[in-house]
Amino acid sequence: MQTPELSLINNAKLRALAQPVQVIAVTGGKGGVGKTSVAVNLATALGKRKRVVLLDGDLGLANADVFLGLSPRYTLAHVLSGERTLDEVLVRAPQGFQIVPAASGAADLANMGTAEHLGLVRAFSSLAEPLETLIVDTAAGIAHGVLQFAQAAQQVLVVICDEPASLTDGYALIKVLSRTHGVARFRVLANRMRGPGAGRELFQRFERVTARFLDVVLEYAGEIPEDDYLQRSVREQRPVCDAYPASSSARAFKKLADAADTWPVPSGPRGNIEFFVERLVRRGPAKLAVVP
Repeated sequence: MQTPELSLINNAKLRALAQPVQVIAVTGGKGGVGKTSVAVNLATALGKRKRVVLLDGDLGLANADVFLGLSPRYTLAHVLSGERTLDEVLVRAPQGFQIVPAASGAADLANMGTAEHLGLVRAFSSLAEPLETLIVDTAAGIAHGVLQFAQAAQQVLVVICDEPASLTDGYALIKVLSRTHGVARFRVLANRMRGPGAGRELFQRFERVTARFLDVVLEYAGEIPEDDYLQRSVREQRPVCDAYPASSSARAFKKLADAADTWPVPSGPRGNIEFFVERLVRRGPAKLAVVP
């Protein structure tokens, strides 16, 4: 029989687990736009105020752990195989948030069987501590895994920079997600901007093109300036928000985190972490049952 104290603790935990989870997919049409830097620094800034987990969604070329100077013993592959629980795989970064290391080519979501599907749902729905924000650092481009992560998330943050290939590939990513996967709203972050206001100008140029050909809504998420301190922090394998908190890029990431904290979190099934994983692994019209 539970004591009153234990009952109160369990009830509080159940209420926390029932809270909606904000799922943010950080993506980009082209490699090299600074997507992982954005994901890691956003996790760092948000992690100071809530429980954040960063999922390295680049299953082919995992690099979030390298970016942080970590050497994880276990990866998502061990969770999918049943060898380890998600809690055992989670690695706590020195900055306070936790990271799920990618399987680095050892697992492909598109090829998972039913048992692995259910295992992934169980893994996220049975975390020992309540999760408030899940940030997914996707691979670049329009590969199947990228589209899966993006269409399953509540917020899709598309990172662009002022290069023709970045804008062209970013447009292609949004086009595929909107026309094939039903994603109608995107947030766009301008990275490596060389002057104040340059990000807003780049966003407006990008938005004019998408408005002509696509039925989507783009929202400006802000800009991250070109910053020597950011490049230095990458070499030091530390987020700039942690290494150089007074730098212009660190201040911009903190501003992005402030904005992300206000992004709406859908209530009901759309806000549950199980729903995210269910959408992530679902195939065809059949709906995967959520494991309690």
